[in-house]
Amino acid sequence: MTVDLEALVRRAKKAYDQQAYQEAAEAYQSAQESYQARGEALDAAEMANNRSVALLQAGEAQAALEAVEDTPAIFAAGRDIRRQAMALGNQATAHAALGQKSEAEPLFRESAQLFESIGEKEMRLSVLSSLSRLQVGSGRYLEAVATMENRLVEVDRPNFAQRIARKILSIPAKLLQRGP
Repeated sequence: MTVDLEALVRRAKKAYDQQAYQEAAEAYQSAQESYQARGEALDAAEMANNRSVALLQAGEAQAALEAVEDTPAIFAAGRDIRRQAMALGNQATAHAALGQKSEAEPLFRESAQLFESIGEKEMRLSVLSSLSRLQVGSGRYLEAVATMENRLVEVDRPNFAQRIARKILSIPAKLLQRGP
């Protein structure tokens, strides 16, 4: 990476950290274009994902979705499962922000599955939390409870609140198993 490109990426990160999301998105787009010009598709796709996150923070969900549109396929072609899963999660988040819940849900599920396949527990838990929120927003409370229960079961060292939540979330499943 040249000094100019390094500085551009640093500028984008700094703008994001300072909550100057539009400025960050523009800098990430410039970095993306520079990487593309150099033929570095994976790095260009990463900048597109960073741009998508900045655009979501700026309240521009449609632009965020467009920014990340092709990146899961680019990461899949490069056999970068972690970044592919992140890109799918970013797509899902953009769809959810646009109110497109039926498009978001399978993307969240695929992202969680990919994270699970590479042992990325924390990232998977984050995606499952987003999926659960989406299910609650769709009025599918039992599915949301099951998703959250699945999420909490995987926490290696649950804190007190997580242990209580596990117990509470297991109640509907026990009631369903008992039957009428």
